[in-house]
Amino acid sequence: MITPEVRQLAPRYDVVVSGAGPAGMAAAVGARERGAERILLIDREREAGGILWQCIHHGFGLHHFGEELTGPEYAERCLRQVTDGGIDVLTDTYVYDISPDRTLTLMSGSHGMRQVRAGAVVLAMGARERTRGAIRIPGERPAGVLTAGLAQKFVNMMGLLPGRRVVILGSGDIGLIMARRLTLEGVEVLGVFEIMPYANGLNRNIVQCLHDFDIPLSLSTTVVDIRGRERVEGVTVAPVDQALRPDMSRAHDIACDTVLLSIGLIPENELSRRIDLRLDPVTSGPVVNSTMETSIGGVFACGNVVHIHDLVDFVSQESLLAGRAAGDYVTGRRPPADNIRLLPGDNVAYCVPHTLSTDREHVVYMRVRKPMEKCTIRFGDVFSVKVRYVFPAEMVNITMKPKFLENFHGDSLRVDVVQR
Repeated sequence: MITPEVRQLAPRYDVVVSGAGPAGMAAAVGARERGAERILLIDREREAGGILWQCIHHGFGLHHFGEELTGPEYAERCLRQVTDGGIDVLTDTYVYDISPDRTLTLMSGSHGMRQVRAGAVVLAMGARERTRGAIRIPGERPAGVLTAGLAQKFVNMMGLLPGRRVVILGSGDIGLIMARRLTLEGVEVLGVFEIMPYANGLNRNIVQCLHDFDIPLSLSTTVVDIRGRERVEGVTVAPVDQALRPDMSRAHDIACDTVLLSIGLIPENELSRRIDLRLDPVTSGPVVNSTMETSIGGVFACGNVVHIHDLVDFVSQESLLAGRAAGDYVTGRRPPADNIRLLPGDNVAYCVPHTLSTDREHVVYMRVRKPMEKCTIRFGDVFSVKVRYVFPAEMVNITMKPKFLENFHGDSLRVDVVQR
């Protein structure tokens, strides 16, 4: 599907959305629903849709559209909502700067260097993959070391194979999906090695991508050396102890020509830092209230730029909320201020949003620090949910209804995950 290109930029828009992936498209649609008239959706790629175009596997859309779709099918549905809503889309354009008064400086091949003012801004830049430099793997620097997402783009969009004998470091979802994809293309995947004692991908991907194809998964194991001059020739892997220190006495070599890294995503917040937004040190994304508004009024954030999501369906739902709030902001419908701060407690890494209001229903997204079975998620003394298990790789979402908080009179609420 070809992205419609805006022919003439206006000097001012009601809402400007930076990033035209699933988060940005949903935010633009949400702003239109709330009455914002002039909306501009910007992306640095040549086509809106983000990472979805290279995710040709199924598993998208069950929550948001009520049916299972592939990534391109999901992207096309979202893009059709954008075009049907009359939203301006500007691709192949880089948001160079943003000021606290919501003036954006754009660089575009078709429009040159331009500035536009926005009544509200939605940040939806997504996330980027963590690279080899972030974890400092020792060894040579040969060709053949690349991130799993880049390998996915090579295979699915360019028709290129990254190698013939592949080792995957990290058990993130993209790495698991690429283990299956490469196997289907005739590549020998020698194993997936995860430094933590548990996998970091969704359980369905572990089953469908590894178990179903007899691809070994080695937990508490990492790559401690990469060998090769011009091209990867092999790696050395070793088990790690509880402090994640490699036991070199039990290390062994594996001959391979490619190393894929699936070691996590980092929210892309260069623009957030430019305007000095308050960031959460755990998520590396902006601190947001229950309407996804950041520490600067009129600037909203959503999707993977705030925290890393498991499913694109949750990205779309969260981003619709942000877009609707941006639309309310420019049309003068401001909701009551939040009056409760969420405090991560035992076995809780973070909660999003960071604050709540007692007069509205909220969906709280959270991640735990370690696996736990037969446990209770407890919001202070006012509300608790019993669950069969929690897992760091799987985000937990809890719907908080106003009736749960009607008798709460404090200003902060601690969230704990405890054993039953």
